[in-house]
Amino acid sequence: MTHDKHADLSPYEQFNVELPQQFPEQGMAARAAAALVKSECWTDANPMLNLSSFVTTFVEPEAAEIFKDGSFRNFADPDMYPHTKATEEKCVNWLHDLWNGPKDVEPYGAATIGSSEACMLAGLAHKWNWRQAREKAGKDASRPNMVTGGNVQIVWKKFLKYFDVEPRIVPLKPGQYRLTAEQLDEYVDENTICVVGIAGQTFTGEDDDFQAIHDWLDAYEEKTGISIPMHIDAASGGFVNPFLYPEYEWDFRLPRVQSINASGHKFGLVPPGLGWVIFRERAVFNEDLVFYVNYLGGEAATATLNFSKSSATVMAQYYNFIRLGKDGYTRIMKQTVENAEYLRDRLLATGKFKVMNETQRIPVVALTLDESVTNYNEFDISNKVRERGWILSAYSMPANAQEVNSLRIVVRPHLNRDAAEILAKDIEMACEYLEEHGGNATPPKLHDLHKVSPSKC
Repeated sequence: MTHDKHADLSPYEQFNVELPQQFPEQGMAARAAAALVKSECWTDANPMLNLSSFVTTFVEPEAAEIFKDGSFRNFADPDMYPHTKATEEKCVNWLHDLWNGPKDVEPYGAATIGSSEACMLAGLAHKWNWRQAREKAGKDASRPNMVTGGNVQIVWKKFLKYFDVEPRIVPLKPGQYRLTAEQLDEYVDENTICVVGIAGQTFTGEDDDFQAIHDWLDAYEEKTGISIPMHIDAASGGFVNPFLYPEYEWDFRLPRVQSINASGHKFGLVPPGLGWVIFRERAVFNEDLVFYVNYLGGEAATATLNFSKSSATVMAQYYNFIRLGKDGYTRIMKQTVENAEYLRDRLLATGKFKVMNETQRIPVVALTLDESVTNYNEFDISNKVRERGWILSAYSMPANAQEVNSLRIVVRPHLNRDAAEILAKDIEMACEYLEEHGGNATPPKLHDLHKVSPSKC
């Protein structure tokens, strides 16, 4: 038997063992291994101060315990864990209701690995439905396209590339950072599988102009006979709009909206990574996309891109729904938006910034520097406040608004008024320093526009 040369060393000494380039020959004490792994993350950002991200960084201890319990339960095995699968179905039904789905239909949807998988599934459903309708009509079905705005997130560009759909991306312009009906006639045609609108877009937090887009598509169908559905990417807005703006029609109340996705790990308040895709009714998700597997003694339908995964996120979402209810989510989101408004107004009062999102719908502060500021830019501010631990996004906007830079702050529920005050002071101090010493940051060089977008995180 080979003697473990680490066995006689203390955890302090094992912690200092140099790791090999190849797979390790011997192990070490659990305490030393844990300390070594943690030490490699010491210089990573503090998740609580990472305000470039929408992703949840705090849950209640009870939710953390449920998350831990679900970690070893394979969600892909409903034969062994039928109640876990039933939990998903209950959440799907509740979200269908929350987003005002029709009452007389069979709700359908799925828990996914983040909104990215959810978007892929929705896109595939619309592509399949479009293709079958074209083939049934004896028309060419080889050139599908999808229409969305230049504020689109990277997942949609991945979908378009991976699943061979032509991108029809409507460019932005300075002062106009969302998709409207203004240019749709240049992009929509008989090969459009759907129009994707965004609820709570990454750059400014704004919603696309859903009602105007819907009305335009109605008029287009009246003129051409071509009916085009809408998908709403509500990764960020899906857990804000229903609670704060119940009269606002962004969801299934618009008849053309056939599918919606949202991120449970954003304002759904679940740790990463959980997404949801909900269809208007069962028939929207084409049966050709559903497979049935004989697995561990039973048959189960599978209609997602991923298979084995932890049940932890779904169980945590279920906990949040029954723990908070509409009333709890409403109070939390109201407080969070108020903190965002406070931070926005504090920074605007300096005279150094202009607001980019005139409509404060989700808790995102999107600013650009005033023209009077000439010796530093938004990237300089992001770099400077990082010295204080804060992570703030600085972006150059997409085509055709590349000359505009954005400083974006995601105000999540854990950021209380006291912390917002500290952040505001740190940004003000950064601006004062840069005013005196100047900045030297330059926007990063990026790939071409069909490969670049902000992440969904």
